[in-house]
This record gives sequence, C-alpha cells and structure tokens, in this order.
Amino acid sequence: MSKACRRLGAGVVLGLFVFLAPFQGAEKKVPLDKVPNAVLNAVKARFPDAKLRAAEKETEKGKTVYEIALTENNQKIEVTLTPKGKITEIEKQIAAKDMPRAVIKALEAKYPKATYQTIEQVYKVRKGKEKLAYYEVLLVTAAKKKLEVSVKAEGKIIKVEDKSKEKNEE
Repeated sequence: MSKACRRLGAGVVLGLFVFLAPFQGAEKKVPLDKVPNAVLNAVKARFPDAKLRAAEKETEKGKTVYEIALTENNQKIEVTLTPKGKITEIEKQIAAKDMPRAVIKALEAKYPKATYQTIEQVYKVRKGKEKLAYYEVLLVTAAKKKLEVSVKAEGKIIKVEDKSKEKNEE
C-alpha cells in the first residue's frame, strides 16, 4: 500500500508539472528597487528623461527577461531587457493617426468598425540597433471581441491573439 501511495503521489506531482508548464512564462511584478542595476542603468542610458513606472520579471523558454514600463515626453514605453541590461525590444505607444496608411487599411479591411484601445510600434533590438518590426494594435471588433493584432508597416497582418478573456490592460 505504501508503494502504491508513493507512486500515486509521484504521478500527481508529475502531472502538476506538466499541467503548469504552459504558465511558466507568467509575468511577476517586481519593485523597481529590486530590479538589477544593469537593467535600470541600461534603461536610464537609453531613455535619460524617462520616468520609470513599473517593472515585471518573466521567464520564457527558460530565459529570464525584465520589462520596464516608463513614460518619456508623455509617451508610454515598455523596454524588454536581459538581466545583464541588454535591450532586446522596445514598444512605444502611439496615436492611431500616427499609424502608416497601409496598417490602417489592413485593419479596416479585416476588422471594419473596430475601435482601437492601444497602438504600439514594436522595435526589435539586435547588436544595439533598433529596427521597427511591426505595429501591435489592441482592438475591439464590431462583435465586441478583443484582439491583439500585429501588422507589418506595409500592411501585412502577421499575428492575431484573442484577448477577450483577459483582464483589461493598462
């Protein structure tokens, strides 16, 4: 009986690991004073006039990253960095009027009468060079479905995520 209980217990524990594995990438809020200095120094060097607002720590595919939310010149920005302070991505919130015409046309064609909640320019950073990768648009369709749509500057939709069941984002 004891061996059977141990096997059952081990099976339950293993099952929990398998079940919880997809949730490993969940973001955890981190107080700014607990963020590594290398991360804070890199953000302050790149955005010297910014006001740091919040930080999150996330583990994705076995790698830890920090996301720092800041405001510079009334623009909301999120910076993703490695624990050693290497910037890998920058997301800058913009107004709908600042989207390229091709992006607007693609969104209007696919999601007529949608309302935009947030729009961000997403820059990938490689070897210290920032390159606009795509636009990320959080929108609500006419059918009240909340979607996050990624669109290349030339108007090609590259990714759509249903965010209807998630809590409201900032």
